[in-house]
Order: sequence, then structure tokens, then C-alpha cells
Amino acid sequence: MSITINIWINEERYEKLQKAGLANMAQEVLAGLKVIKVPVTEEQKDKILKVFPTAKYDSATTKSIELLPREVKDKIFDMVIEKQSLEIMDEFLKSY
Repeated sequence: MSITINIWINEERYEKLQKAGLANMAQEVLAGLKVIKVPVTEEQKDKILKVFPTAKYDSATTKSIELLPREVKDKIFDMVIEKQSLEIMDEFLKSY
């Protein structure tokens, strides 16, 4: 079972992905809307849900962590760009 944090990609974010050579990470999911799926382990999921009380885990359909504050998703996206990888959650969680 893979757990993800889905980050929606608007035009501005897509440009950043393109400049970083990471545009291939974005998956088209719905009528041209794109998303990147940042993988999360079971342990990381539990920590995220503890640190961010608004967050919820959708175990029924998307198997993703939803309702994270915007600034958190922005920080995750920025780390993906900086590290040029989707494997950033260990480092991200070190700051919490």
C-alpha cells in the first residue's frame, strides 16, 4: 500500500518543475489538472497526522493525506524542487 501527499500543480508550480527539469513528475489526473504524489511511509503518516491536527488520511479512496495547511504543502513542493526528488519526507519531518 502506498500513501501519498498529493500536491496540485498550477501553472506557476509547473513552470518551476519545468525549470528544475522535473516536469515529468507531474501526473495528469483530471481534465488537464496535474498533481505530484509525494510518497509517505506509515510512520511518516502517523507523525504528520499528529503534528497537523487538521490533516486527515483518506484510507477509503485516494490513500493520501488531505487537508494539510497550504503553507505546509508549499514547503513540501519547494523541497521537491530543491532536492529534485519526491523522496523528501524524512528531511521535511525533521523540522517538526
